[in-house]
Amino acid sequence: MAQAAQNTLPLSRVQKLIGYLMLKSKHEKPCCYMETHADITGLIKLRKSFCKETGTRVTTNDFFVHAIACAIKKFPLLASSIDDTAENITIAEKFGVGLAVAAAQGLVVPVVHDTANMSILEVAAKTDELVKKARVNKLVLEDFDGANVVLSGLGMYGITSFLAITPPASTAIVSIGKFDNKAVAVNGNIEIRKMMSVALATDKRIVNEFYAARFLNCIIEQLENPESLIV
Repeated sequence: MAQAAQNTLPLSRVQKLIGYLMLKSKHEKPCCYMETHADITGLIKLRKSFCKETGTRVTTNDFFVHAIACAIKKFPLLASSIDDTAENITIAEKFGVGLAVAAAQGLVVPVVHDTANMSILEVAAKTDELVKKARVNKLVLEDFDGANVVLSGLGMYGITSFLAITPPASTAIVSIGKFDNKAVAVNGNIEIRKMMSVALATDKRIVNEFYAARFLNCIIEQLENPESLIV
């Protein structure tokens, strides 16, 4: 019997590298996973008014990056790594938040460095710069280094929720889904609110479930009280 013709597509250099790193992470990093939801109704309203008042484009992703950075300050184990001996945990003096970007050359994760000392406007300016560089393949080596926690979102593709793989050099990854209108009980009344799935994967060698849950809840608290992110 004649065998059906097959199409063969060679893996690109970027695909090979991503595949190698993700497989390495799955083999070496025991992760715990958890998911909850954030009411971002207030954040969406605040973002619009804030952009109008400041005359600056600030995206919802900028708020998410800033919320993660603020949460890391309160839970510094998320800014740590295990040394080559697997005997010690080192907490970084300065930490960065990675932002997963779909670029022409594949998925890339540029890093917003020293996020602990940034305002929301500074975060917005840096993420805009990094995304533009990623889209035209102009990122340099230092743009990729130092992501302690990574943010990944698929809401623009209609994905409600997903669990992402923690990159090898990161302690955790936060994955967010699309914004959904949902009927929610608020002070005894039913209201239509903008809700979003927020999932977390963390390296359990460094962070246990209880610490990770508190970190995730801290992110949610900031997203649901967005005024704290613009002071």
